Amino acid sequence: MGDNTAFEEEHRVYIGSFTSAGGRGITTAALDPATGALTELSTTDVLADPSYLVEGVHIGVLYAVSESSEGMVGAFVADGRGLRPLGAPVPVGGAGPTHLAEAWPWLLTAHYTSGGVGAVAITEDGSLTGPPRVLHHRGSGPDPERQEGPHAHQVLPDPGGRWVLSVDLGTDSVRVCALDEDAGTLRPHSETALTPGNGPRHLVFHPDGEVAYLVNELRPLLTVCRWDAEAGRLEPVAEVPLAAEGASGAAPGVVPGVVPGAVRAYPSAVVVAHDGRFVWVAVRGADTLLTLSLADGPEKPRLTGAVDCGGHWPRDLALDPRHNRLYAANERSGDVTWFDVDPETGQPRRAGSLPVPAATCVLLG
Repeated sequence: MGDNTAFEEEHRVYIGSFTSAGGRGITTAALDPATGALTELSTTDVLADPSYLVEGVHIGVLYAVSESSEGMVGAFVADGRGLRPLGAPVPVGGAGPTHLAEAWPWLLTAHYTSGGVGAVAITEDGSLTGPPRVLHHRGSGPDPERQEGPHAHQVLPDPGGRWVLSVDLGTDSVRVCALDEDAGTLRPHSETALTPGNGPRHLVFHPDGEVAYLVNELRPLLTVCRWDAEAGRLEPVAEVPLAAEGASGAAPGVVPGVVPGAVRAYPSAVVVAHDGRFVWVAVRGADTLLTLSLADGPEKPRLTGAVDCGGHWPRDLALDPRHNRLYAANERSGDVTWFDVDPETGQPRRAGSLPVPAATCVLLG
């Protein structure tokens, strides 16, 4: 199974981890569709700190960023029970890349440490080639420790594929760019200013393509935005608390009744149900998974429940729409925990876990 079509096989899961913190690189696991259980098949650590993974939609290749000072990206293909590299890793032109997305024939990367986004060319067989094309961000925010400069945390195409959005934690903004498909260059088009100090981290679109949900890391808030695909503009319309502020006996950022004491919340990942009925958010520190109902409309998410994430420091969250399950990568406890989701209420129920040291990302194949 050395060809690229191997990624079309069902029931494979790929898990990224920090090798610098004891992780084993990329773990390949088998998924039991009846129970959701994961079974480790193999690991590969040929790429340092592969913290985020994405599967190419045009060619069945797995791509991974190396969240290191050098900033690299690597390509892999399925080979038997595991993965093999497809060519050598390629520099991204920035430090500490945390996210990537395919915009054929380019692989887009977000550079957290150096603050910018870039594009690396994808060849016909799915391998990568340089040099990278890089757009540097400018600006800062009010938090002197986390927002002293730009920190791009995510980059992704819009649902129509016309625009590229980059979420910058350091500048409290989302930039919209046009991608030159021939040259790979990113041209700034618009920039959406968010509430200063929010520290935006990740964005996801509602299935209707007209609403986006932006999870903020420095304040436990979900920003609801309207997306104008024709104009290429993102407009914030509401902020929904992801924790109760000022609750009795709780410091700001605490989810009452879930985690006792003064625990600050750091939201990390957000996913939307494919039928557009629910939003789920992972919150580190509080170590919870939150459910928000969209019964009142896409622009009016309502917090309806919180459950323990099954570990510590949930960095990533993935949805299996085929079997209505959620998978949380708990970085500091070193595991991936899965949850069955109630189809009526959207509430997750813990079903099991797989030990994965320093887990950072879950990708359902």
